[in-house]
Amino acid sequence: MPGWEEMVAGLKRGRTGWLFAACVAVCAAQTFSPPAPLIAPAPPTTILEADSAAAKVVSLTGQVSVLRNSYPWALDVGDSVETKQIILTGADGFAVFQLSDGSTFQVFPNSRVTFRSNPGDWKDLLDLWIGRVKVYIQKLGNQPNPNRIFTPTAVISVRGTTFDVVVEDEKDTTLVSVDEGQVLVRHRLIGYSKDKVLTAGEYLRVYKDAPIAKNFDKERVVQRGLRAAAEALYTIILQSGGPAGPGAPGSGGGGPTVPGDTGGGSSDGGSTTPGGGNVPLPPPPPPPPPSG
Repeated sequence: MPGWEEMVAGLKRGRTGWLFAACVAVCAAQTFSPPAPLIAPAPPTTILEADSAAAKVVSLTGQVSVLRNSYPWALDVGDSVETKQIILTGADGFAVFQLSDGSTFQVFPNSRVTFRSNPGDWKDLLDLWIGRVKVYIQKLGNQPNPNRIFTPTAVISVRGTTFDVVVEDEKDTTLVSVDEGQVLVRHRLIGYSKDKVLTAGEYLRVYKDAPIAKNFDKERVVQRGLRAAAEALYTIILQSGGPAGPGAPGSGGGGPTVPGDTGGGSSDGGSTTPGGGNVPLPPPPPPPPPSG
């Protein structure tokens, strides 16, 4: 039978062997374990994305505001309109907004417009509820730049063009006219109505309860000239800061001439001179000579 000293020595040798085996196991685990996965970097900030989605006011006159928490807040040059915000203009209000890609849109007097009501799709640019907008879509290099404008009765799809959209009345009649490029017009309420492609100089009305007409009229050259002249006057007024003149926003015309506008005539039925005065009626013929 082993003595006490021999038993103690055996326990020491067993404990030492156990510690050695544990160390070997730990080292093996560290040697053959897969490397720790790399930690993915945090996503970049969305501030730039928010700025890219906004529209900046680059020119403004009269009463122009945006709804925030159901209250109108006056806009000024340099302010931004965020997605899903509603732009309102008064009887004298007119503003130009610029997008991050260089495209612009103008909002005319007595209008109500929602900016990018669908933030998940940047192609959905504006919802026009009443009034008039003019849109200038810039191409992305030589590539199309798809955008869509919605009204209660129509969807207007563009890829780089200049065009007007007007919601004319309480029946939501939509007028679309094209200055440059092409737009595709689709009826928003009548599914079986065929789409129509409009090119420069053409316009089309979309009625709430009728399919899109098979034929559309050509915009007359005189109307296009009047509209171009009025818009040039807009630019002069905005750059000079002078008072509103004939055809300027809030001066009674409601903006430049669009297809369907009619001019006024003389109220008394008389002819007029180039200076604006009435031409007097010719005198009556002299009486016949007395008979001899």
